[in-house]
Amino acid sequence: MKSEKIAKTMGTAWVHWMFFTLFFIGIPSFAYADINDILLKFNPYIAAQETYSNNILLTKTNKLNDFITTVYPGLEFSDFKLGSYGINLDFVAGYTSYAKNHDFSYFSPAGNLDAWYAMNSNLTFRVRDYVVRSDAAREQIYSNLFASSGQLSVGGVSPDLFSLSTERGVHAIYVRNVVQPSVEYHFGQENLFSVLYRNNTYSNQNTLFQNSQENTVEPILTYWFDVRNGITLDYHLTSGTYSRSPDQLAQGARARYTYRFDPRLSIFGEYYFEWENFKSPGVDYDVHNPSLGVTYRFSPTLTGTLQGGYYWEIPAEGTTSSGPFYLLSLVQTTPRTTYTVLFQGGYTEDYFTAQNLGFVKYYKGYGTINHRLTERMNIFTTGSVERVTLPSTGEKDWIWIGGGGVSYSLLRWLTISLSAYYTEDHSNLSGFGYKEYRIIAGLTLGQPTSQHTMMGQPFFPRPVTP
Repeated sequence: MKSEKIAKTMGTAWVHWMFFTLFFIGIPSFAYADINDILLKFNPYIAAQETYSNNILLTKTNKLNDFITTVYPGLEFSDFKLGSYGINLDFVAGYTSYAKNHDFSYFSPAGNLDAWYAMNSNLTFRVRDYVVRSDAAREQIYSNLFASSGQLSVGGVSPDLFSLSTERGVHAIYVRNVVQPSVEYHFGQENLFSVLYRNNTYSNQNTLFQNSQENTVEPILTYWFDVRNGITLDYHLTSGTYSRSPDQLAQGARARYTYRFDPRLSIFGEYYFEWENFKSPGVDYDVHNPSLGVTYRFSPTLTGTLQGGYYWEIPAEGTTSSGPFYLLSLVQTTPRTTYTVLFQGGYTEDYFTAQNLGFVKYYKGYGTINHRLTERMNIFTTGSVERVTLPSTGEKDWIWIGGGGVSYSLLRWLTISLSAYYTEDHSNLSGFGYKEYRIIAGLTLGQPTSQHTMMGQPFFPRPVTP
């Protein structure tokens, strides 16, 4: 019954927003094009991948290995008119089959939608939706898809690739559906006021893990007094409900002042305050996080950000947690090579996930390189190391991930790929660590514009918006 409820939740949520967007955003496209033009904007494809994992449940002992086959036909729709409207829709209807553990097989659809409509040159309405059904033990961070143009970015990259919550020792299928409508008002070349609403629903069919729902309202203001002096004000109000943990009401406010020396060099000062209120027996806490930073554009393709400060997490009961906060990022994007280097330290918060870990002391180093070796061949390598401390349980983990791969287009409509990953978790708690090797071979028929796999789970990159 619970799995049927999960499937129903996923289906109704995605179909509702897909037709909503196609109706209100797609009308301009249909009004100015004949049927042949419309059909040319659909891009069907089919992809398959074979994955071998020596530890599918991420256990320290009694490891379970298996060959996992995933087949997913997909359909993309893309259309835009500069300054007027745009829609990018991508949906895959996947099925994942386990060779040895047949009971683990399941339907694994996923979808991503980004649509916008400009009322005039200043006012834009947008809706984004992300939905996935997966059994990935560590879920990919969906916020890569939802960085609003007005939000404060972290050097242009997401601070995480995967959530800290881990489904260890059991097989669990979850559904996540994130819907985010927003409105943006541009006044002046760089001035922006936006308001977004986010509904984030997470449902796991295994009762060992938590179901949750987030409702967030977030106004954001970016204003430049002149070419050198600018501010960004960001506030959010979040209501969180959980199947087992105490429900929460959170507020956060961020104020940033930026001084621009020239188009290449800027410095900024920032103060972030957060207030977390939980129903009993949860413990309320505040977070104070002042910092200073500098952003430097080395070239049109290379940007670096350095930020440092200090944080205090002050609970209503118990001991205050504090420590240094820092961020260093380098991002370069060229027609042939893209790389990201990120070092982040301080804290993070893990809510609306399988374990709902809450406030976490957190340090991370991450790097990735993607390079187009030839017109037909792409190679990549990625690696990260994380240090995680959970104040609530005393758990301390070191997590390493390393991997790489290659893809080659045999024909314009036929691409093959091969990748491998190694993950290792060292925990101070007995029985919590694990090691996993994963090898993935893929085949794609068609020319999808998105990259659809990352360590064996559906993945949709951040959409390109005008």
